[in-house]
Parts: sequence; C-alpha cells; structure tokens
Amino acid sequence: MSDNKSLENLVTQVRRDILRMVHKVNSGHPGGSLGCAEFLVTLYNDIMKLNDGFAMDGKEEDVFFLSNGHISPVIYSVLARRGYFPVEELNTFRLLDSRLQGHPTTHEGLPGIRIASGSLGQGMSVAIGTALTKKLNGDNHLVYSLHGDGELQEGQIWEAAMYAAGNKVDNYIATIDYNKKQIDGATDDVLPLGSLTAKFEAFGWDVLAIENGNDIQAIKDGLAEAKSRTGKGKPVCVLLHTEMGNGVDFMMHTHAWHGKAPNDEQLESALAQNPETLGDY
Repeated sequence: MSDNKSLENLVTQVRRDILRMVHKVNSGHPGGSLGCAEFLVTLYNDIMKLNDGFAMDGKEEDVFFLSNGHISPVIYSVLARRGYFPVEELNTFRLLDSRLQGHPTTHEGLPGIRIASGSLGQGMSVAIGTALTKKLNGDNHLVYSLHGDGELQEGQIWEAAMYAAGNKVDNYIATIDYNKKQIDGATDDVLPLGSLTAKFEAFGWDVLAIENGNDIQAIKDGLAEAKSRTGKGKPVCVLLHTEMGNGVDFMMHTHAWHGKAPNDEQLESALAQNPETLGDY
C-alpha cells in the first residue's frame, strides 16, 4: 500500500508530464488526461497486483486496458513513472518513429501497452476476452479497463456489456470516467446518457460510484469496494466522477481542453499550479 502523500506527489508530477508533452508538440488531449491522473496513479501504484517487468500475456498479474486511448499522455506518464520504460522517453511524445504515438499502439513494442486503442468502444470487448482467458487458465487475478463517458455512445460497449453479464465475467472491473464532457460539449447536449447506474444494472452488472474521482482516498476506498464485489457472478462497473482538466484552474469546468494544447503562457501558468515533485524528464 502506498501512502496518500506519495501518491499525491506522483499525481502532481504526472500532471507536469502531461502538460509538457502536449505543449511541446502542440497536439494531444490534456483535459481527460488530467482528469484521470489520480485514478491511474492509484490503480498502478496501490491497487493492481503487478509482476516485475512486462510480459504481453499478463499471466498471474492484474491487467489494465485503456479504451479511451486519446488520453495517452496520462498512461504514458504513469507507465514511465512506474518503471515500464525510461521517463526521458516522454520527450518523444507524438514524434515520428516514437513509441509514444498519439494513441497507444502495440507494434512499437512499448512496455505496458497491450492493445492499440483510440477507436472508441473496443476496449471493453478486449478486456472481457482477457478476463475469460484468465478464468480458463485458472488465473485468479483481475482485469481492469477505463472508458470515457462519451465513449458509451458507441453501440459496441452495450453489446460487450450484455455479453459480460450473460457469461458471468465477474473477474472484471470497468471504470467510466464520468466527467460529463466530450470533444463537442457536454454529453447531455451531444447525446444524453441517461442514468448509467440504471443502464448497467439493467444489463446485469454490479454498479458503484466514486463521487470524488479526483481524491486519492476516495479512489482507494471505491476500488477496494469494487474488488470485494468480484467473484460473485457479475461484472463490476465503477462510475468515477472526475473533473476534466483537474489541477489546472483554466482547464477545469469546460470541455475546451479535451484536445487542445496550452501555449507558452498557459503552460507556465499550469506548471506554476503543479510544482515539480519528482523531477521533470
């Protein structure tokens, strides 16, 4: 178990990584990346049971799939800071011939990345297949995935959700980044999602919410509860209420920074709000 202060320091450094990566190439998705920093830092450094090194098959360890692959800056930073590859490699984000492309892919062989993601709606299907494989192999570890709430407008999600419940895939925890914003505006304005709790429960899932998805202790408690509900015949859905752009005042409470890079002055302001804690790359 990691203490909250250490995790908070890591979150602050991850925010700096995200901002600097996106600024350097004037491209990327800082909003959702910042909103999920606390969740992914806590997941990788406190919740998941991980082996040393990286094996593509993920045997005898917990496995995570990022479905909303556009928030690649945050997963790259978290993986690097966890030791999967050199932190200095973050400097190559979105450059030609880099292993750190705008959406994660597998053919570059980047440790920690098991699927190409970014085509929204597909991550749940892959996660379900992996969870079923673990059952067949007698592997009692869990499978986790992360999805954007706007991603739930994709039909494949609901086909997969129906399949998971119908086949009692109860070693799987799917988390929804429930910030209620997407690239074109509020989800309620683009295509209302209705009650996600009612929807997932109607599809046969066990559902819980983390009301403050940017609070490390709330994430720890919520994911501990989610883990306690596995193995009981139902897949588990966590509704993670986050703030897009969290930690940077001018990026919060708006969808505008879903896919926009800060300019020089904005970067300076954002970094001033997140002082260096573990050393910049």
